[in-house]
Amino acid sequence: MSLLWSCLLVAAVGIIGMATPHPRTSSLHRLTRQLLHQYHKDVRPVYNWAEATTVYLDLCVHAVLDVDVQNQKLKTSVWYQEVWNDEFLSWNSSLFDEIQEISLPLSAIWAPDIIINEFVDLERSPDLPYVYVNSSGTISNHKPIQVVSACSLQTYAFPFDIQNCSLTFNSILHTVEDIDLGFLRNREDIENDKRAFLNDTEWQLLSVSSTYHILRSSTGNFAQIQFNVVIRRCPLAYVVSLLIPSIFLMLVDLGSFYLPPNCRARIVFKTNVLVGYTVFRVNMSDEVPRSAGCMSLIGVFFTVCMALLVLSLSKSILLIKFLHEEWHSGQDRPLLCLGGDSDADESRLYPRAPSAETTGSPVCQAHQIQPDTLKEAWLQLQSINNSLRTRDQVYQKEMEWLAILYHFDQLLFRIYLAVLVLYTVTLCTLWALWSRV
Repeated sequence: MSLLWSCLLVAAVGIIGMATPHPRTSSLHRLTRQLLHQYHKDVRPVYNWAEATTVYLDLCVHAVLDVDVQNQKLKTSVWYQEVWNDEFLSWNSSLFDEIQEISLPLSAIWAPDIIINEFVDLERSPDLPYVYVNSSGTISNHKPIQVVSACSLQTYAFPFDIQNCSLTFNSILHTVEDIDLGFLRNREDIENDKRAFLNDTEWQLLSVSSTYHILRSSTGNFAQIQFNVVIRRCPLAYVVSLLIPSIFLMLVDLGSFYLPPNCRARIVFKTNVLVGYTVFRVNMSDEVPRSAGCMSLIGVFFTVCMALLVLSLSKSILLIKFLHEEWHSGQDRPLLCLGGDSDADESRLYPRAPSAETTGSPVCQAHQIQPDTLKEAWLQLQSINNSLRTRDQVYQKEMEWLAILYHFDQLLFRIYLAVLVLYTVTLCTLWALWSRV
């Protein structure tokens, strides 16, 4: 009985083993082995070598990761797709269980040598080792790429700036007679495709226009496709944290012109405004992009306003210095004048001993003293008159300096006001143009 059960068990195992297909006998395995058998990936996959291989490209911008104005670099995340036809990888699907599409390792087949001309850093993308191949030989290669490309970034209109950066694709070795390029989708669809773009960043995607042209050089003619990525900055954060505080500081400094030009409190006030303005510039220096080739409009405005502030402060300091010198020069003379004549004082304080000629009756002595007293009074009146004239001259010079510096102060005020109005109108115009794009 046990022998019978053993025979039945062996028979069941044999039947099951015969029913289970071996991997080497599967249609997918046979198809893969047939396609890659005697396949040479170093040869361009065409039967007629004079026929060009057309590579169709597609691009979709996913996010703007970084805009480095100082180094003129743009870092973006894009979805990139290449589609071409491999004449050596086609098959009859009816012979392989109606298999229409399979995946093959990219390292085992021929791939076009398409590069981005603006690359300035290593390509950072996940390693996707497989590509899809359909029964007609069409190969589709999808891959996400972090592109660090060179771009001419203009920051004159910061924070209302719009940047236009290009990504140019072409073959590094093959001319247009060997590899031609084409668009996988309609150009209008590529330009207006913003579905995959992340809008929660600092930048907004406006459009991705594309053009096809032939690059002619001494080594041959190369097909090129250029994608122009147009982005614009979201300015609200910079308006609240940078522009509005700077305008408030300028208005406060503008109010200092209503203080009298010879007021010493004006120097203290302007010095405090200058210190606050400097601290504001230092704190906001990282927010304003810096470029060696182009200076932003807001940077020019800050520089002009600081120059006007320093000029106004210097003018007030010089005015106080001149008035102080004139006041001291006018104070020395009245002290000497009010002292009177030294000889008269000496004769009054230390009267000389009467001589023999002057000694006589008291009436004679009274007549002799009276002319001396009148002479001394006359000299004191002249000294007082001279001191008053000196004071009038000092006061007149002070009024002349005040009049000159008052007109200069008015000129600075008007220039300051014109710069502030011009800056505000320019910013409003840039904001209006930014909103229309």
